[in-house]
Amino acid sequence: MRTTGNALFDKLLAPRMTDNRPFLRTDNGEQVSFGDMADRAQRWAGGLRALGLEPGERIVVQAAKSVECLSLYAAAATAGAVYVPLNTAYTAAEVEYFVDDAAPKLIICDPAAEEALAPIAHKAGARLLTLGANGEGALLRALADANIAPTPAPTPRDPEDLAAILYTSGTTGRSKGAMLSCANLISNSETLAAAWRFSEADILLHALPIFHTHGLFVATNVSLLAGGSMIFMPKFDVDKAIAALPNATAMMGVPTFYTRLLADPRFDRALTKNMRLFVSGSAPLLAETHRQFEARTGHRILERYGMTETNMNTSNPYDGERRAGTVGLALPGVELRVVNPETGAELVDGETGVIEVRGPNVCKGYWRNPEKTAEEMRSDGFFITGDLGYREPDGYVTIVGRAKDLIITGGLNVYPKEIESAIDELPGVAESAVIGAPHPDFGEGVVAIVVAEKDGDQDEKSIIAALAERLAKFKQPKRVLFVNALPRNTMGKVQKQLLRERYNTLLQ
Repeated sequence: MRTTGNALFDKLLAPRMTDNRPFLRTDNGEQVSFGDMADRAQRWAGGLRALGLEPGERIVVQAAKSVECLSLYAAAATAGAVYVPLNTAYTAAEVEYFVDDAAPKLIICDPAAEEALAPIAHKAGARLLTLGANGEGALLRALADANIAPTPAPTPRDPEDLAAILYTSGTTGRSKGAMLSCANLISNSETLAAAWRFSEADILLHALPIFHTHGLFVATNVSLLAGGSMIFMPKFDVDKAIAALPNATAMMGVPTFYTRLLADPRFDRALTKNMRLFVSGSAPLLAETHRQFEARTGHRILERYGMTETNMNTSNPYDGERRAGTVGLALPGVELRVVNPETGAELVDGETGVIEVRGPNVCKGYWRNPEKTAEEMRSDGFFITGDLGYREPDGYVTIVGRAKDLIITGGLNVYPKEIESAIDELPGVAESAVIGAPHPDFGEGVVAIVVAEKDGDQDEKSIIAALAERLAKFKQPKRVLFVNALPRNTMGKVQKQLLRERYNTLLQ
């Protein structure tokens, strides 16, 4: 195979440039072969360069999941650009922060968002183009107008060059951009394809969004690397998933997918007889869900653990015990240790502490944020995940909580400080505390506990309404409760653990 010098293209697309087997199959019957995807990536990459996008420059994408949107990711990699996907639920006010931080040359958005994002793009000096769920919009017209002929070769990119910036949430401050190199993405894809036994015979049911690691870099890159095809669904829909499962061999999902399938009586052993693997991640999977799933289908879900900054760190084994309630063993090439959160000293097996990881999967740091990089990357190369857990003597890892109060709802990260700041700015509010409470569908739901000012006239409905235009829907509280005072320790710190215990069953 002739190499082009572009690390991602050479690994994921070049080996299958003449492969006419279907890579993508959509709900409406559209098919795109491996060869077509490779050809489109090269042609569109030439178009992106003709639009002025230089290697290393950022392209911010907030667009609906589609074949065209996935092709844009492949084209950006082929052009040597740095891909910056954003959650489609983010409001214009939220997008403005990411644009200011990433300083992109090009912004791609849904046609419906063009008016709201145009001033933001203008302020940033970026070109704004549109891409709709059905391929409509100005982007494809602009690429066609570039009329690149003959198709240019991929732009050379070394393994250590940046491939993407993915913004991740913490519990304080603003989102940070994790810098992922070509080598980060390649190494994790190779590890997972081998660990989960993916091959050309596989057909992956892909119902995940493609604006974060799980759907974009795990599901898509593993399928490309292994030469397996995908049933590419715009979003998870129980009826469509049930219709597609007999034609699939594997599925990657978040716990919400599996709880919704289990709630449907059609989901049974007969429906899943052709399946060989169900993978779950992005949020903790309840042990009870494991048991119900096995009883219903005969399959044991394979749970794994990863982060935006690290891709995948651990996985229950393909062959061997898939232990309910754990996230399995450290993946090959990944070192994992559990340390005392105060001293950083490594703990013995069985003791709970902060999980740290080191390996080729770990990002290069945070974009334009050397202070945060220094805080979370140790000098010996270990990344401080902020997750609390312990390792059993046989290597299985269990996550017991988060050192910071991060909320994971439906597989998406929410940091309480952002919600609290928005609530505290409302008239009649003295202060607030935001926690995650167990939710039967989303894993966790956002709950706000509010202390009203004397004579304040806010109520639950008014606060939720006020937040609707300021925050993405997944960040909005599912309940707002009012109390006379927040519980505090002797240092004045709000004791969120007490609040979580008090409202543990509120959303169930």
